Amino acid sequence: MSQTTTTQPPAVKSRLGAILRATSGNFLEQFDFFLFGFYAPIIAKAFFPSENETAALLNAFGVFWLGALMRPVGAIVLGAYVDRIGRRQGLIVTLGIMAMGTVIIAVCPSYATIGIAAPIIVLIGRLLQGFSAGVELGGVSVYLAEIATPGNRGFYTSFQSSSQQVAIFVASIIGYLLNEMMPAATVAAWGWRIPFFIGCLIIPLIFFLRRTLEETPAFLAMKRHPTSSEVFASALENWRIVVLGMMIAVLTTTTFYFVTVYTPTFGKNVLKLTTADALLVTLLVAVTNFLWNPVGGAVSDRLGRKPVLLTIAGLSLVTAYPALHWLVAAPTFGKLLAVEMMFSFYFGVYSGTMLGCLVEIVPAHVRTTCFSIAFALAAALFGTFTPFVSTWLIDKTGDKASPGLWLMFAAVLGIIAALTVYRGGRQAVAAREPVTV
Repeated sequence: MSQTTTTQPPAVKSRLGAILRATSGNFLEQFDFFLFGFYAPIIAKAFFPSENETAALLNAFGVFWLGALMRPVGAIVLGAYVDRIGRRQGLIVTLGIMAMGTVIIAVCPSYATIGIAAPIIVLIGRLLQGFSAGVELGGVSVYLAEIATPGNRGFYTSFQSSSQQVAIFVASIIGYLLNEMMPAATVAAWGWRIPFFIGCLIIPLIFFLRRTLEETPAFLAMKRHPTSSEVFASALENWRIVVLGMMIAVLTTTTFYFVTVYTPTFGKNVLKLTTADALLVTLLVAVTNFLWNPVGGAVSDRLGRKPVLLTIAGLSLVTAYPALHWLVAAPTFGKLLAVEMMFSFYFGVYSGTMLGCLVEIVPAHVRTTCFSIAFALAAALFGTFTPFVSTWLIDKTGDKASPGLWLMFAAVLGIIAALTVYRGGRQAVAAREPVTV
């Protein structure tokens, strides 16, 4: 007990407060990401007009994905900055960049008003958001891991993901109220911008919370902080664990974007359910996601990361397509809710475990950079690509359950990576410095 006390500087007074301040930026990131996905059909008509509705939707999801391609770039550039300067200052910078992207999308005129400049401006906003998001999750996860109490690292880091679910919940509530208070034509014309403006209004509060963050004891205890060139070189040297980390994170990102960003479009455009039904399901998913994440982190703290990762990935592999096939055969609100609750359980427990795993397997001196690159690649190449892939698969195959194949593929990658990393019950990578607590 005395050892724990000596490694924590007096400045770290309240871990609960630190968790709140650290995860506040995640709220803005996911709030805007969800809104873009939910209003994708309207955004498609506003900025990417086309006679073919599917083509316009693919364009909107394409821009959504292109923004995600900036995540690995942000992970490398901003990750090196965080590992060199500090967790606190890095999280303030990422919030500033994310805020700029959010404001740009909120105020951008439509295609009908300024022509081709409209989609270009929206793309710039998404690129800024993606650049910031590249290190936001990694920076927050590392911060939480480094302030965690002994034996509870998974539980603490799980709140990074849980905080995003609060954003989904709030955005769903706002969307539901707008849908009830405004005619559909008004929402399509300008009402969809209201939630984005609300996101802009909360930016000052989030900045205030971030500025009151304290630096982590682990970072302060480091005798020497690497230069940017040293961070880049070390990240490159550890490419194998970065790739394995990406593979482990893929099931988290694909399932998350399916049950949150894509579900409203899936429910309305594919299953032909009402907007209210799709929003209500998404709202309830946000609640269960919030609850399952810390459960997954806590369980993995007790049982170990490997058994939890393999169990959830295995369940997803054998149930994803059959569950969606059952749903699309005769869509109802109840069936959509049941399937989404199943995926929510998979996502929450797996994500709560995966975050702790990823923090532990990357080298300590470049922890933010390697974590962020691994997760950014998973999000860019798989997670944020999920709405696009799902739309494309359904259009090309005519099978409304085909997105389940994408989720099964993600589960296979997770199983392979977990078995490799924890081969023989031990991490199959070189010994690394433990996270200081």
